[in-house]
Amino acid sequence: MSDAPHASPFNALPPVVVALAGAIFGVEVLFMLAKSGLIGGTRGGEDWRIFALQRFAFSGELFGWMVETGRWPLEHVMRFVTYPFVHVSFTQMIFVVVFVLALGKMVGEVISSAAVATIFFAASIVGALVYAILLNDPRPLAGGFPGAFGLIGGYTFILWVGYGAVGANQFRAFTLIGFLMGIQLVFGLLFTVGNVWVAEVAGFLTGLALSPLLVPGGFARLLARLRQR
Repeated sequence: MSDAPHASPFNALPPVVVALAGAIFGVEVLFMLAKSGLIGGTRGGEDWRIFALQRFAFSGELFGWMVETGRWPLEHVMRFVTYPFVHVSFTQMIFVVVFVLALGKMVGEVISSAAVATIFFAASIVGALVYAILLNDPRPLAGGFPGAFGLIGGYTFILWVGYGAVGANQFRAFTLIGFLMGIQLVFGLLFTVGNVWVAEVAGFLTGLALSPLLVPGGFARLLARLRQR
């Protein structure tokens, strides 16, 4: 038998990706512990979730109030970066964590950890802004999908550059986002899924737009490709 130590599967993941996924999952663990009565003294997991959504989810109505009054209290401004960590259900959280781990690993292999965090939070912020500005939806925005879609945008740009380097069809880079938007359309026809897709698309476009500035040599490659057309 080999004496070499077994490598942890987390060693291959950028630390920022582990931190993001861990924070998202950790919030859900608190809800589960509260629901079981292990913390908080009584069984109140759903009460904790409702409180967290009221306190940390992004509200388009509150954003409109801040714009109208010119008042920007920190407790409401911080919702731009806290809403990705609070989810309406355990299932939603699991999907977000899977996306963050998978896409964060692939993007983090090309750009720095700081750049991965920049894409995630910038996509979340822009997604919330677009959600508030374009829609008049009283429902709060919660969950990390806009940030995760930002990572999809980053991955799409990496694929776009890679396909271009080998002379392949670069539109193949958009297969993943096309597939996901197709799923959203099907779910929208079958169920009431709300308008969160608006924030997700905005998050994707944010990640796609930021990537040329964050991928090493990305902006130069983008300009070179545009000059060839």
